[in-house]
Amino acid sequence: MAGGLVALLDDVAALTKLAAASLDDVGAAAARAGSKTAGVVIDDAAVTPRYVVGLPPQRELPIIGKIAMGSLKNKLLFLLPAALAISAWLPWALTPLLMIGGSYLCFEGAEKVYEALSGKEHGAEVAAITDPAELEDRQVSGAIRTDFILSAEIMAIALGELGGGSIWQQAIVLALVGLVITVGVYGVVAIIVKMDDIGLHLAAGQGSSAAFGRGLVKSMPVLLKTLSIVGTAAMIWVGGGIIVHGLAEFGLAGIEHVIHDVAVVAGGAIAGARGVLEWLVTALGAAIVGLIVGGAIVAILHLLPKKAGAAAPAH
Repeated sequence: MAGGLVALLDDVAALTKLAAASLDDVGAAAARAGSKTAGVVIDDAAVTPRYVVGLPPQRELPIIGKIAMGSLKNKLLFLLPAALAISAWLPWALTPLLMIGGSYLCFEGAEKVYEALSGKEHGAEVAAITDPAELEDRQVSGAIRTDFILSAEIMAIALGELGGGSIWQQAIVLALVGLVITVGVYGVVAIIVKMDDIGLHLAAGQGSSAAFGRGLVKSMPVLLKTLSIVGTAAMIWVGGGIIVHGLAEFGLAGIEHVIHDVAVVAGGAIAGARGVLEWLVTALGAAIVGLIVGGAIVAILHLLPKKAGAAAPAH
């Protein structure tokens, strides 16, 4: 009886160690997969604040909450099962789907560059809405639609980094990545959109806190503009990187090799800065590819139809 109890305890200890090791594996896999989505996460955090522009300040946090819940629903109810199904039955489709999503990111980024250079704002129709409830619904639904694309990229990139494992481990890792990224992104967004209110509150005080509050209020337009630029750059860089890597997966590794070789040469130019320089050159190379791909899509969707319409004879 005692021997059986000892054996049982040994089994329990072994199972506990196995479970702990599995949890460590899950945590490590989640961290590894989540880190690869950094560019898309930056873009998500940079894009979202614009959806509360023009809305009452007291509605900002509730709107961010609605968007966050929509984002979580996108990831856990729709994208996670789809990712697991692809992993189980259509693993060959992951790279093409990633490249399609990467092309969309390139297009979104290039379209923002086009709008900035041409002075034409996409979505000016939203400004014409005067009913606050209708405007809020429009902004929330638009944000959730945009989030769906970004979330799909996040989940696909995370899935691509897992490199196997059981379907349950994949499910847990993807759920962890989706949950942590959603909470992190929209927590940061909530802080960003309320920073001006925090600044105004501090500015009403005395001494250094008042000066800090005034500085915070004055810096908000610069911060939002910077976030917009960083988000656009992240879209182009991440999308281009996905396309370059996808081409290499299909045996077209020439572009990836050229970028790598240039990065290595640049990294050796300055002693002590090899890692930083190689990363910067690699990101720049991916961004150039992304801008070319995105620019081509913008031309097809925006510029060519206009030229065709202008060239059409009047009846």
